[in-house]
Amino acid sequence: MPVILITGASSGIGAALAQHYAAPGTTLVLNARGAERLEAVAEACRRKGAAVEARTLDVRDRDSVRAWIDDVAERYGLDLVIANAGVNGGHPEGGLETEETAFLVLDVNLMGALNVALPAVARMARRGQGQVALISSLAAYAPLPDAPAYSGTKAALLAHGLALREKLAPRGVRMNVVCPGYVKTAMGADYEGWRPLEMSAEAAAKRIAKGLARNEAVIAFPGLLAAAARGAALIPESWRRLGMRGFSFRMSERQQR
Repeated sequence: MPVILITGASSGIGAALAQHYAAPGTTLVLNARGAERLEAVAEACRRKGAAVEARTLDVRDRDSVRAWIDDVAERYGLDLVIANAGVNGGHPEGGLETEETAFLVLDVNLMGALNVALPAVARMARRGQGQVALISSLAAYAPLPDAPAYSGTKAALLAHGLALREKLAPRGVRMNVVCPGYVKTAMGADYEGWRPLEMSAEAAAKRIAKGLARNEAVIAFPGLLAAAARGAALIPESWRRLGMRGFSFRMSERQQR
């Protein structure tokens, strides 16, 4: 009976992953800040036959998150942990990102993800098995000038995850980093700009699950956009700057997924 823990599960990729994995014999432990939306996702997963436990918790609260992870691990064990909760960055008028926004994004996207992942990693390493996925972004490869904090946190998750992967493999723990492109989510709808090759949250969840099953080090998609993002670092800055102009955007609203 697999036990899967997903943060940011009330909408978007997190909700789509929860419903993708929901099946008889599976235990889902779902987290988000919004209780009503989270419970709606939990109930949809129960209707598909999964056993579901929902917990409203802010991933920035390190002590509470650690206690939660420890409690779940003691009662159920943990087979797969997906650190997905995150927020947008940027500026509503396309201006310079404020310090307040930058530090909020840092606290949620990076520290919040590690607050979830690291206690799980420690327990899995002692147990000798398990899998942890960090949800990064293609912005880790091609930083968005209109979202420097978001890009920076996603790049940090990519580097941290790949470094941990090498240390954890001999201990029987799989570490994967997920780098999606544009996905149709409530958070993604806050972007007012060009969104090439955008896909549904359900399609993204299927691609992520497939990559996790294959234990891909980096699950980057869609392929064409991922190749372009990875190649951006190899071209002259003047070309890269020109190419990134097409990805300018404004934030209509910031919300946690």
